[in-house]
Amino acid sequence: MKFKNVSILLPAMNETYSLEQSVEIILKTCKDNDILEIIVLLSKKSTKECIEMAQKIKERYPQKIIVHYQTMPFVGGACREGFELARGSHVVLMSSDLETDPHLVCKFIEEEKHNPDGIVTASRWMKGCSFEGYSKVKWICNFVFQRIVDILYGTKLTDLTYAFRIFPTKLVKKINWEELKHPFFLETALKPLRLKVKFTEIPANWVARTEGESQNSFWENFKYFRIVFKVRFCKKDQLLRNI
Repeated sequence: MKFKNVSILLPAMNETYSLEQSVEIILKTCKDNDILEIIVLLSKKSTKECIEMAQKIKERYPQKIIVHYQTMPFVGGACREGFELARGSHVVLMSSDLETDPHLVCKFIEEEKHNPDGIVTASRWMKGCSFEGYSKVKWICNFVFQRIVDILYGTKLTDLTYAFRIFPTKLVKKINWEELKHPFFLETALKPLRLKVKFTEIPANWVARTEGESQNSFWENFKYFRIVFKVRFCKKDQLLRNI
């Protein structure tokens, strides 16, 4: 497989200036030929201000921006539709609230060019990285959870829950995705791991969003355990779609 260009997925619910800034930084810091499209994923619950910003950005960059209104529910459903829409050789999964640093997209791309069949993923747990605005309780729970998953999956990856990754598009189109809510983001790491896809981690600092509210409550995080055990012990042929 060769790297040609990327499709970037930006689910947006209540983001405005952070959505705009994410797009501007990506287009400013990445090579033009590397970015095929940026797909802004909107839902019925996206705020009026968010929708208006998405349309504004589309008018500004009509050759690069696609605005898609999801039909499947929740953020996982939006991203799954984004995977199907993606036309680039590779696809970037990130957020539009600046908790995923858009400056790193160009680093993802350059790293992926060296390993186009694999996945490059960001890690907040690598040496020298930091969490800003992350509660101590969540920090401890995240650390413990990561170690549990590492043991179950026999991996040395340090950050499986941070859904900031670049994938080969052919890979995400053939995997049988099941989750619709936030556990989907963990699923995007676990199923490729079971399929023996090579992962490369790059360091990332995490800063809490300054706009809008997260749609993922603290207690929702405990639902991640279900997908951990389900994927770990399912048959490998269940990981792929029957096409």
